[in-house]
Amino acid sequence: MVKRVAVVLAGCGVFDGSEVHEASAVLVHLSREGAQAEVYAPNIPQMHVVDHVKGQPTSEQRNVLVESARIARGNIKDLATLDVKGLDALIIPGGFGVAKNLSTWATQGKNCSICKEVEGVLRAFHAASKPIGLCCISPVLAAKIFPGCEVTVGHDTECEQ
Repeated sequence: MVKRVAVVLAGCGVFDGSEVHEASAVLVHLSREGAQAEVYAPNIPQMHVVDHVKGQPTSEQRNVLVESARIARGNIKDLATLDVKGLDALIIPGGFGVAKNLSTWATQGKNCSICKEVEGVLRAFHAASKPIGLCCISPVLAAKIFPGCEVTVGHDTECEQ
């Protein structure tokens, strides 16, 4: 039986969305193992858009779902439509979009809030005892919503938990 895995993206680009290499690696490895990836993203505005050449924010406005579709080659669904019953696992690649679009961790640290659709999906997979894979910065989502879940942020001695 083919495993169906939800992959939740946060836009497209390491500084304002999903980290493209991480997202691509997840999709490639799922494919190599015979799993069927189903890509989702919330249909919300990005916190901001970063010019990845200059590393500076721009005045543009973009949508997380639309930008995530770049990585998914258009084969993407609104996160609000995800139904945990038909899926076997969840993976959220990293990138600053997790800290800026899926949560407010980039600006509020441990006092952040999580996008309601993202929180609902994480809680649903957890309640169903289905595997949840969190890459790079995305473990902060679990740390915020699941009591007793603790994570570290690399070797940053000044980062509050």
